[in-house]
Parts: sequence; C-alpha cells; structure tokens
Amino acid sequence: MKYSFSSLNKFVKLQESVKNASVKTFSAHNSKIHSVAWNADGRRLASGSTDKTVAIFTFENKEKLSKESTFKDHKDMVDQLCWHPTHPDLLVTASGDKTVRLYDCRAAKSIKTIDTPGENINVCWSPDGKCIAVGNKDDLIAFVDTRSYRFTSERQFKFEVNEISWNREGDLFFITTGLGTILILSYPDLNEVHSIEAHLGNCLCLEFDKSGKYFATGSGDALTSLWDVKTLSCLRTFSRLEWPVRTLSFNFDSQLIATASEDHFIDIGHTETGEQVACIKSDTSTFTIDWHPKYNVLAFTCDDNSSDRDVGSVKLWSCL
Repeated sequence: MKYSFSSLNKFVKLQESVKNASVKTFSAHNSKIHSVAWNADGRRLASGSTDKTVAIFTFENKEKLSKESTFKDHKDMVDQLCWHPTHPDLLVTASGDKTVRLYDCRAAKSIKTIDTPGENINVCWSPDGKCIAVGNKDDLIAFVDTRSYRFTSERQFKFEVNEISWNREGDLFFITTGLGTILILSYPDLNEVHSIEAHLGNCLCLEFDKSGKYFATGSGDALTSLWDVKTLSCLRTFSRLEWPVRTLSFNFDSQLIATASEDHFIDIGHTETGEQVACIKSDTSTFTIDWHPKYNVLAFTCDDNSSDRDVGSVKLWSCL
C-alpha cells in the first residue's frame, strides 16, 4: 500500500521520538487493576481494582503520579470507570456489587449511589454528560439521567454484550458483541441502525479517536480494525498481537493507537500507515490502557505475578 510523503514523514518522526521512552511504576492497589482512565484535562488518573477500591492520582510535571485519594465504598470489584467528558472532577464507577457510583474529586467522596439490576462490567458517559450507560453480566444495558439519577430506558440483549460507547455526536450508540459484530443503535430511541460483521472472533473492545474520523475495535481473532466513522468501512487492520485484543486506545492527536492482550507486550501502531512505532515489553498480560489527553504518555496495568513487587501497580510509558 502506498502512503503520502506527509504520513511517512510523521511516522519517521514518531519512531525517533520513542527511542528514549521510559516506563515508571506507581503503587495503587492490593490486587489486580481492571480499569485506568485519565480525566478530561489530564491532571488526574483513576484506577479501579479487584480489591474493591478506586484510586485517584494527580499527574505532576508530566512524569509522576501522586496518590490523592482512595475510595472504598464498593462492596465488590470495580470493573470499569469513566470520567465526565468535560468536567475534570466527576467520575463514575461500575462494580459487581450492583451499583454505579458518582464521585466528585473536589469533595473526595461519593456523591451518588445508583442501584442497578445486575453485576456491572461496563460504564460510559454520553458526550454531553447528561446520561450514563451501564452494562451488566446479563447483557442488559441501562441508561441513567445524570440530572435526576433515574433510569430513562434499558435494553436486554440475547447475545454477549462487550464494550459500549456513544459516538462523538451522541446520536448513535455502539456495542461490540460476542457474535463478532458492531451493533449501532440510534439514540435516544435505541433502534437498530446498522450491524457490522466486523470480526471472525468475539468483538471485545471499541474506542473512538479524538479527531472524530476513526473508531477501532479489538477482537478475539487477535486483530484490531480501524474504521471510518462516516462510511463505516474498515480502513486497515493491525495484526501484530497473537492473543485476543482486550484493550485499545488512541493518543491525543490520533496518530498512534495502542493495543494490548495476553501477549507480553503493548503494540503502538501508526494510525495512518499501520506500521509499528513502538513495542512496550511486559512480564504478564495487559488488562487496561489509556493515553493521556494531551501528551504521549500511556497509562497501563498488567496481570499480577506472585513474584512481582508491582502487584496492583499503575505504569506510565512516556516518550516526552
């Protein structure tokens, strides 16, 4: 495939920039971390763990995490968390204890607990911040109005529901499924608009890039697919991983996409060409990754190793 001179030039510059990249490790929890996420302004990082806690860090001098607070309200593991799309202090968490909790980091406490129908594994915020979607182990997705904290609608599915997300405009709702498809619903009426046969294996994760041009999906077939938002066509695939792609993330300017799995490395690919820019080695499989919203700093967590001193730790890979 031929690429423009501009794309190749950017790719070469990115390869040069990562030569001096480094990884730093920060203690966060007592056991596995299932979710990490940067807030809207990049000044905080949150992590959720199987130890039932949520840790909040401040990001200092573009290189250091300092623990700000630990929330211990959940009674079961915290599977996923998500910051408000524009408000840097508001965080929502989803737990197996059948609750969703909202936190205000200014007050360093939970400001609302919402009881849900089942054990929660997914949560996301609408782009305007007016609604939260939460998915549970029984493949039911419920929608919560963040002004009244009441359920506005719910949808039960007869197949495995994995990742959930609104598009950037907030008028479409995307679901990756165990059938290998991407189901697209209109919002708020939740009517089926498209069903894309995306992968041969279970379609596991999904993320929209910051520019609004792309979204990517990761699958049990070990492939990551890059999609055009407008045409819903697959632009290219990334195939350097050998195990199911469980987590992925676009960097701040959408030039890089990070993907991870049970492979003992994180692949950093160039979005426009598909070529590898960097490879982050790890001793175990990677659970969750998230790029900083302003810098080429990747937060990630790996599986616990009984002989590893880094149990329950957050790692930062930086090429600033």
